[in-house]
Amino acid sequence: MRMQSKGRVWKFGNNINTDEIIPAKYLVTSDEKELGRHCLEDVNPEFPGRVKKGDIIVAGENFGCGSSREHAALAIKGAGISCVIAKSFARIFLRNCINIGLPIIEKDIFRFCKENNLLSIDFKKGIIENLSQKKKFTMDKFPQFIQEIIQNGGLMKWVKKNIR
Repeated sequence: MRMQSKGRVWKFGNNINTDEIIPAKYLVTSDEKELGRHCLEDVNPEFPGRVKKGDIIVAGENFGCGSSREHAALAIKGAGISCVIAKSFARIFLRNCINIGLPIIEKDIFRFCKENNLLSIDFKKGIIENLSQKKKFTMDKFPQFIQEIIQNGGLMKWVKKNIR
């Protein structure tokens, strides 16, 4: 993964849980592309069919709450989302995202974004730009080892590359 991202905003509110991210009836597979075809369909039925590779989710508080299933993070990645930005995340969801190489940012920019705004993120510099509204935000940079995990596509891929 590049340490930059640029995409359209999809907004979701507070307390979006893992059952809403990927309904339980789809947990019969771990194929991220298949999961992505049903990602957030109960919250926004248009999302799975209209999301584009590189798009960005901007959410409120406690995103990814609920069960600890890794399928929720896989569904988001499989839908093509390049990054999730939320005011806060459920801790296990945050860990699952890093483990599969999906960057997430804890930053409260929800009120400064509208659906379909264009965001640009520079993970190395710690800058989020809303290009549509000409607003710029700073963010905490990822520690080096987290950057490496994300760049390698997840923890297991990083381990295979670095541990011998």
